[in-house]
Amino acid sequence: MLSNNKAILKTGDWIKGKARDGELFIGYIESLSLEIMEEVVKVTVVTSDNNEMIGKTIPILRKRVNKLPISKAINKEQIRFLIDLALSTGDEEWFLELSSKLTSIKQLVNEVY
Repeated sequence: MLSNNKAILKTGDWIKGKARDGELFIGYIESLSLEIMEEVVKVTVVTSDNNEMIGKTIPILRKRVNKLPISKAINKEQIRFLIDLALSTGDEEWFLELSSKLTSIKQLVNEVY
Protein backbone atom coordinates (compact mmCIF):
# COMPACT_ATOMS: atom_id res chain seq x y z
CA MET A 1 0.00 0.00 0.00
CA LEU A 2 1.34 3.41 -0.94
CA SER A 3 0.11 6.81 0.10
CA ASN A 4 1.14 10.41 0.43
CA ASN A 5 -1.17 13.39 0.51
CA LYS A 6 -3.44 11.48 -1.91
CA ALA A 7 -5.66 8.45 -1.34
CA ILE A 8 -4.06 5.19 -0.23
CA LEU A 9 -3.46 2.92 -3.23
CA LYS A 10 -3.41 -0.86 -3.34
CA THR A 11 -3.10 -3.56 -5.97
CA GLY A 12 -6.25 -3.77 -8.11
CA ASP A 13 -7.31 -0.14 -7.63
CA TRP A 14 -8.49 1.70 -10.74
CA ILE A 15 -6.58 4.88 -11.41
CA LYS A 16 -6.24 7.64 -13.96
CA GLY A 17 -3.04 9.44 -14.72
CA LYS A 18 -0.73 11.25 -17.06
CA ALA A 19 2.36 9.54 -18.47
CA ARG A 20 5.75 11.20 -18.84
CA ASP A 21 5.00 12.34 -22.39
CA GLY A 22 1.59 13.72 -21.41
CA GLU A 23 -0.60 10.79 -22.49
CA LEU A 24 -3.75 10.40 -20.41
CA PHE A 25 -4.71 6.89 -19.34
CA ILE A 26 -7.01 4.82 -17.16
CA GLY A 27 -5.92 1.47 -15.79
CA TYR A 28 -5.55 -0.70 -12.74
CA ILE A 29 -2.61 -1.24 -10.41
CA GLU A 30 -0.65 -4.47 -10.90
CA SER A 31 1.91 -3.74 -8.17
CA LEU A 32 3.38 -1.02 -5.96
CA SER A 33 6.97 -0.36 -4.90
CA LEU A 34 9.35 2.19 -3.47
CA GLU A 35 12.29 2.95 -5.75
CA ILE A 36 14.99 5.48 -4.87
CA MET A 37 12.71 7.36 -2.47
CA GLU A 38 9.90 7.59 -5.06
CA GLU A 39 6.66 5.65 -4.86
CA VAL A 40 6.09 3.76 -8.13
CA VAL A 41 2.99 1.93 -9.35
CA LYS A 42 2.88 -0.55 -12.20
CA VAL A 43 -0.33 0.08 -14.11
CA THR A 44 -2.02 -2.03 -16.76
CA VAL A 45 -3.46 0.54 -19.17
CA VAL A 46 -7.04 -0.17 -20.28
CA THR A 47 -7.74 3.04 -22.16
CA SER A 48 -5.59 5.96 -23.27
CA ASP A 49 -5.39 8.78 -25.78
CA ASN A 50 -2.26 6.94 -27.03
CA ASN A 51 -3.49 3.64 -28.52
CA GLU A 52 0.01 2.13 -28.27
CA MET A 53 -0.24 2.17 -24.45
CA ILE A 54 -3.46 0.15 -24.29
CA GLY A 55 -2.90 -3.30 -22.85
CA LYS A 56 0.64 -2.57 -21.67
CA THR A 57 1.83 -2.54 -18.07
CA ILE A 58 3.83 0.61 -17.37
CA PRO A 59 5.71 1.89 -14.30
CA ILE A 60 4.72 5.39 -13.28
CA LEU A 61 5.40 7.67 -10.34
CA ARG A 62 2.70 7.68 -7.70
CA LYS A 63 2.42 11.48 -7.87
CA ARG A 64 1.25 11.19 -11.52
CA VAL A 65 -1.88 9.12 -10.75
CA ASN A 66 -5.18 9.53 -8.93
CA LYS A 67 -7.45 6.81 -7.60
CA LEU A 68 -10.81 6.60 -9.37
CA PRO A 69 -13.96 6.58 -7.24
CA ILE A 70 -15.84 3.30 -6.96
CA SER A 71 -18.55 3.22 -9.59
CA LYS A 72 -22.13 2.57 -8.63
CA ALA A 73 -23.63 1.82 -12.05
CA ILE A 74 -27.37 2.22 -12.01
CA ASN A 75 -28.46 2.16 -15.63
CA LYS A 76 -28.13 -0.25 -18.54
CA GLU A 77 -25.60 1.83 -20.47
CA GLN A 78 -23.28 2.16 -17.48
CA ILE A 79 -23.49 -1.58 -16.84
CA ARG A 80 -22.82 -2.37 -20.51
CA PHE A 81 -19.72 -0.16 -20.40
CA LEU A 82 -18.49 -1.95 -17.29
CA ILE A 83 -19.20 -5.33 -18.92
CA ASP A 84 -16.94 -4.29 -21.82
CA LEU A 85 -14.30 -3.27 -19.29
CA ALA A 86 -14.59 -6.61 -17.47
CA LEU A 87 -14.18 -8.42 -20.78
CA SER A 88 -11.14 -6.38 -21.78
CA THR A 89 -9.46 -7.08 -18.42
CA GLY A 90 -10.43 -10.77 -18.38
CA ASP A 91 -12.28 -10.46 -15.06
CA GLU A 92 -14.79 -13.30 -15.38
CA GLU A 93 -16.26 -12.93 -11.88
CA TRP A 94 -16.98 -9.22 -12.41
CA PHE A 95 -18.38 -9.94 -15.89
CA LEU A 96 -20.82 -12.51 -14.45
CA GLU A 97 -21.86 -10.14 -11.65
CA LEU A 98 -22.53 -7.30 -14.10
CA SER A 99 -24.34 -9.59 -16.55
CA SER A 100 -26.61 -10.70 -13.71
CA LYS A 101 -27.38 -7.05 -12.84
CA LEU A 102 -28.18 -6.30 -16.48
CA THR A 103 -30.50 -9.32 -16.68
CA SER A 104 -32.26 -8.19 -13.49
CA ILE A 105 -32.81 -4.71 -14.91
CA LYS A 106 -34.24 -6.17 -18.15
CA GLN A 107 -36.58 -8.47 -16.19
CA LEU A 108 -37.76 -5.55 -14.05
CA VAL A 109 -38.51 -3.46 -17.14
CA ASN A 110 -40.43 -6.37 -18.72
CA GLU A 111 -42.52 -6.79 -15.56
CA VAL A 112 -43.47 -3.11 -15.55
CA TYR A 113 -44.59 -3.12 -19.18
